[in-house]
Amino acid sequence: MEYLPVTVDKSHLITIGERLYSESIELIRELVNNAYDADATEVEIKMTDEYIEVKDNGIGMDREGLRQYFNIGSPEKIVKNRSAMFHRDLIGQFGIGKFASLSACECFEVYTQKGDFAAKVTFDKRDWEKEGDRWNLPLQILPPDRERSAGTTVTLLRLTRAFEPEEVVRKIVEGTPLKAQNFVVRLNGLRITPRSLSGHRIPFLEGTDFGPVHGEIIILPSSTASPEQLGIEVKVKQVTIRREFFGLEHWGKLVSRIRGEVHADFLPVTTDRSGFIQDGSQYQVFRRVMDKVVQEVDDILKRLAGRKEKQRASKALKEALQRVHRSLALNPDLSPFGAIPLAGEGEGMGGAGVLSRKSDGEGKGKLQTNKETKTEREVRESEAPKKVRKKSPKVKRLTPNAIVQRMKFGEAGVSVCVDDFGDNGPECFTEGTVIYINRQHPLYQREAKRQETYVLNVTRLITQEVSLMKDTKNPRLAFSRQSKLLRDAFIENPPHS
Repeated sequence: MEYLPVTVDKSHLITIGERLYSESIELIRELVNNAYDADATEVEIKMTDEYIEVKDNGIGMDREGLRQYFNIGSPEKIVKNRSAMFHRDLIGQFGIGKFASLSACECFEVYTQKGDFAAKVTFDKRDWEKEGDRWNLPLQILPPDRERSAGTTVTLLRLTRAFEPEEVVRKIVEGTPLKAQNFVVRLNGLRITPRSLSGHRIPFLEGTDFGPVHGEIIILPSSTASPEQLGIEVKVKQVTIRREFFGLEHWGKLVSRIRGEVHADFLPVTTDRSGFIQDGSQYQVFRRVMDKVVQEVDDILKRLAGRKEKQRASKALKEALQRVHRSLALNPDLSPFGAIPLAGEGEGMGGAGVLSRKSDGEGKGKLQTNKETKTEREVRESEAPKKVRKKSPKVKRLTPNAIVQRMKFGEAGVSVCVDDFGDNGPECFTEGTVIYINRQHPLYQREAKRQETYVLNVTRLITQEVSLMKDTKNPRLAFSRQSKLLRDAFIENPPHS
């Protein structure tokens, strides 16, 4: 029987390493993850224009460990998939990342110490290629350094490209397990911390036949939304493999508000660790879980948007009622509630939402705003006379997003309710002393886009209904009264009567 010798072209091996790690900055991430696999608790990175040094306090390597380190495709990390001391899930898999370092430097040195064994291996690209197919790397046995514990230091020399510290930090944040216990990484003396985002947090945990899928989605405030680093980080063994959108790319500008991470350690990754093997059942199960999570995020985002709009509408209604109150005080003859004295300077609707002004006499004007979530029946029973309650109401029940505020003059007044009555419903209507404003009406929707027209439009609708209360039989006269009330509601310096 004859045997064919199998040789490895080392120049091709370097090329494969460079292609597998398309960004040469990946080599720093690889070195940090090697330290994590070696049960290091601290990793110190030093960067200068001349060299890059990655030093850890892990378990170090003995002679056999160094052989494994330079053995490409060793099954060591597949057979032993957890670290010896902290039982960490091992991140490294193929052992080819060290050759990618040769795309950024011409030489690297590995110094390691474990127990009484200490050694240095020098990997010079030019000398290594001159040796043909041989794999002889210079190994220098050294006396152990009694002043330092076990660990490994890798130094990249004769750099062929420059690295920006911000770029290195970003890659380490994304690609190393910074959130793991007992693991700290520093760059030039400064600790690198996981990215921290503020916003509405949505944690999730789903079990599958292959293992758990867990993580957290964050809905950022509109003010901090950014088009950079979009998508959700998908992590395997605490390392970001890639960012996925899971359909978020169809959300338009809203996608800039979505961030987060998901952990699924059972996902099979591609050889270059930049993606996933998607034709397997593991990835299909994972996608079904994430589709469910994204749907939940969509529902919560809509509720948050509704809450924000409710706050805007409440603010606009509050200001509109204040302006109407002032206008009616200036025009007591137009008020359906009788004469109303003008409130003093500095008064407004603020604080706890209740404002009152009392003089020595009785019956002075009082303006109140109470944010409520009452049903239409509760509002009508508290405000309307009995004969109104006998009428068939136009609204059976208010929605949870309804806004109800009250404007009171002495013992009289009105309640104003902003709610959803359909885009084909009336713009506004009145039942008894309750004014209803349709938030879904196209005109309301259009004017609500800008705050200045928002308040004007709500004030217009309130003065319209108040004017009709004064005289429902003469709409033309009511329109004339509304024009005067609306004008006086927006004059800057109203005359005092």
